[in-house]
Amino acid sequence: MSDRFDVAGIGNAIVDVIFPASDEFLLEHGIAKSVMTLIDEFRAEQLIELAEESKQISGGSAANTMAGLASFGAKGLFIGKVKNDRLGQRFAEDMKSAGVSFNTPMAETSLPTACSLIAVTPDGQRSMNTYLGACRELTPDDIDPSEIGAVEFLYIEGYLWDEEGSKAAIRKAIAASKGAGRSVAFTLSDPFCVGRYRDEFLHLMKSDIDILFANEEEAKALFEVDTFNEALKAAKAWHGISAMTRSENGCVIVGGNDELHVLPAERVTQVVDTTGAGDQFAAGFLYGLSRKRDLRTAGRLGAVAAAEVISHYGARPEQSLKSKARQAKLL
Repeated sequence: MSDRFDVAGIGNAIVDVIFPASDEFLLEHGIAKSVMTLIDEFRAEQLIELAEESKQISGGSAANTMAGLASFGAKGLFIGKVKNDRLGQRFAEDMKSAGVSFNTPMAETSLPTACSLIAVTPDGQRSMNTYLGACRELTPDDIDPSEIGAVEFLYIEGYLWDEEGSKAAIRKAIAASKGAGRSVAFTLSDPFCVGRYRDEFLHLMKSDIDILFANEEEAKALFEVDTFNEALKAAKAWHGISAMTRSENGCVIVGGNDELHVLPAERVTQVVDTTGAGDQFAAGFLYGLSRKRDLRTAGRLGAVAAAEVISHYGARPEQSLKSKARQAKLL
């Protein structure tokens, strides 16, 4: 049977509210810089009131990756939960317009659709304050094993590990994917997320995960080391593929003990907003693998996608990533 989708992504379905802010603003309002902080509905309402010149864009880490894959020309399926409210309908419409299939039934009676208030400082760093809302409603009933088993790559967002129902849904999806001989990719999402679930993530790596995405700080948190070189050594000892990003220092791709690629970052005229850089790197990397490209080329495709998204506000590409990759002579 031929694969209907190249990649299925499971993640939080979120509408991003992005706004410019100064470092002083972050300090005044108690916003932790450059990380994701979970907040409640009351705090979300407070920050929405403070967010001037904001821009609403559907987001969520895995959802952003799926949109990037579609921009490359891949066929993607996104699984995540929204409520049947204004933001939920906006999210569904945005996924459809991006070329991503999104068929998860909307919740009729639940918490509101999730939102993330993202403060972007002049240095391009993003500080996320996320109200999960209806995301918490994802359960194993939302997973179709036959559908997952027919997809070449399953991509999982680490942020989902904050809810027991989501964990159960992920385990069901992994079982379907591995049972069909497919590959499972996992992104660590955030150093704080790693801190909360390090032991569980390491357990998943023993037999369930084939491809690991992490930035430098997440990798160091996962392996409990102080330097990137120590994290690299630990990644080499693992059996799978590690794709580790290092911002302006590019990325390092590890394929077990015998394959290592150190790649530079793509040059950009100006870094406007780093929101979604890791998400789009994953999109390019997975697209490369889905087209049977080698690890080095997959890493370069990831770098091209990340460079596009950091050149503007928002976590999804504004220009065709396929065209960008062709300009770079990667396709």
